[in-house]
Amino acid sequence: MLELFAYGDTGWGDELLAGLGITLQLAILALPVGLLLGFVFSGMSLANSRALRAGARLYTTTMRGLPEILTLFVIYNGAGILLNAIMSTMGAEPVEFSPMAAGVIALGMVFGAFAAEVLRGAFQSLDPGQTEAAQAIGMTRWQIFIRVKVPQVWRFALPGLGNLWINLLKDTALVSVIALDDLMRMTKVAAGFTKLPFNFYLAACLIYWVLCLASEVGLAKLERRANRGVRRAGA
Repeated sequence: MLELFAYGDTGWGDELLAGLGITLQLAILALPVGLLLGFVFSGMSLANSRALRAGARLYTTTMRGLPEILTLFVIYNGAGILLNAIMSTMGAEPVEFSPMAAGVIALGMVFGAFAAEVLRGAFQSLDPGQTEAAQAIGMTRWQIFIRVKVPQVWRFALPGLGNLWINLLKDTALVSVIALDDLMRMTKVAAGFTKLPFNFYLAACLIYWVLCLASEVGLAKLERRANRGVRRAGA
């Protein structure tokens, strides 16, 4: 059985490892996209403008209500049509929209919708007196955001964002349907070629489990670091 996962022509270990690399690359690229969208739409949801609040509510409600795979299909096909329409107006040759780009955009948009709600709750947990004190000593709005709000928002939002990161890792398996050679797609190829689906899908389960376990360990360390110096209740 172990020969199935050997490297080289005799096994599928190198193909699965390459697929794992694509999976990690996809998740790592989608994360900052999602965090940026999360901050933008959480800020819009807390703005004084009714139009901005309505726009943020529309985005988060829509993206959280759609199946992730449907969002992926819409982005992959719709963005490709839009891109080629722009290219045709410029007199350029049509191009094929990259499955990697589609995966990053789609997963980032979904992550951003959920992250916006987590960050909104974290911002609402802040003590407004700290902002008033920072304004009293002459700090600008940007300085208040970076030096006062973000460190505390990070501490409040980290558990929720950590759960979203683990979901993001698992959602990367969806991009196999648009022909991106991630871990899930390479597992399907190996299972189909060898006619041993149980062996390879079990291996994929173990790999995803290890990824999630490693993420939980890393997130626990981040939470301890973010909460250093914070006195616990009853301590």
